[in-house]
Amino acid sequence: MIDFALGDELELVRATARDFATDQLRGALRDHESQRELAADVHQRFAEIGFATLEWPEGLGGSDLGSLARCVVAEELAAGCPGAALALDPLGPALYPLLELGGSAALQDFALPLLTTPGARALLVWTGSGSRARLEESGGSVTGQVPWVPADRVDLLVGLDETGAWAISEGIATTRVRGAGLRAAGASSLQIENAPLRAHWREPAAAARALARARLYSAALLVGVMREAAEFSRDYAQQRTAFGRPIAHHQALAFLIADMAAAVDSARLLLWDAALALDAGEGAEERCAGAFLEASEQALFVTPNALQILGGHGFMQDYPVEKSMREARTLSLSWGGVDAARECGGREILEHTQPLALLAEGG
Repeated sequence: MIDFALGDELELVRATARDFATDQLRGALRDHESQRELAADVHQRFAEIGFATLEWPEGLGGSDLGSLARCVVAEELAAGCPGAALALDPLGPALYPLLELGGSAALQDFALPLLTTPGARALLVWTGSGSRARLEESGGSVTGQVPWVPADRVDLLVGLDETGAWAISEGIATTRVRGAGLRAAGASSLQIENAPLRAHWREPAAAARALARARLYSAALLVGVMREAAEFSRDYAQQRTAFGRPIAHHQALAFLIADMAAAVDSARLLLWDAALALDAGEGAEERCAGAFLEASEQALFVTPNALQILGGHGFMQDYPVEKSMREARTLSLSWGGVDAARECGGREILEHTQPLALLAEGG
C-alpha cells in the first residue's frame, strides 16, 4: 500500500512552517512587496526556528532532514509569500552547488558566515543553456551582467552551468529594478567587473545534481503559490453569490475549481516523489526536472484561473491572486525555464530507453 503520510516529525515541521507563514508573512505580504524587504524581527524569528539548515549535515549544526523537509517548508512559506520565503533563506538554492560540488568545506567557508550576518543573501545564477546571464570566467575572475535577480543585496554569488560551478563575493554591483514577481525578496540587475574567483569546481555529474535540487526548490515554491491561489479563489467563489446561490455551485466554476485542486495535488505528488528519490540517494535529475515542469505548467493554469474566478476583483491589490499570478510566472522562468526542464527530462528518459528500431527487430 502506498503511504502519502509525512510522519510525525515532518508533520510537525510543516505545522511550524504553516504557523510562521500565517503569523508573519500572509498578513504583511503587501507591505513586504512594497518595501522590498522584511522586518528584522521576522528574520530573527525565522533564524530561531532553524529552517535555513534543514538539509545541512548535523556536524555543521544542521538538522539533516533532507530534501522532502525543505520542500514541505518551502511550500508553506510560499503559500504565505514566495518572495519572503527567498528573502528569509540566506542561501536558498545557492546551497546546492556548495553542497554537491564543494562539500562540507564549502559550507564552512561560504555558507556559515552568512547565517550569522543579518540580512545576508547568497544567490545562485544559472549560466548554462537558456540563461540570459552574460558572464565570462577567465584568468581567475568573472566579468559580465545578470539582467535580473530576486535580491537587492548579494553577499555571495554562485554561478552554475552544465560543467561545474564557481563562487565570488567581490566586484558585484547591484542596480535596483522594478521586477514583476518576488518583489519581497528585492529585484536588481548585476554588473560584475573582474570579480576574483573564491572557488571553482568542475564536475558535470555534481553540477547536474545541483541543478536538479535547485529545480526542486523552485517547484516547491510554485506548489505553495498555486495552492494559495486555488484555495483563496475557492473560498471567494463560495461566498460570492449570483442568481441566488454561491458562484461555486454553478457547474462551470465547480468543474474549474475541481481541476485547480487536482493540479495542485498532482504537482505536489511529483515534488514529493523527486524529493524522496533524492533522500534515498537515487539519481533523480529526471524526476526533479519533471517536478519543476509539472509545477510550472500547473501554476500557469491555476493562477490565471484563480484571477478569473474573482473577475474584476482579481486585478485589485486588495486580493492576493494577481500577485500569485506574477509570482508563478516569475518562478517558472528559473533555471532555463520549462523548455530546459523538458530537454533534461527527455534526455534522461531516452538514455534509458531501448530504441524502437531494436524493439521492432526483436533486439
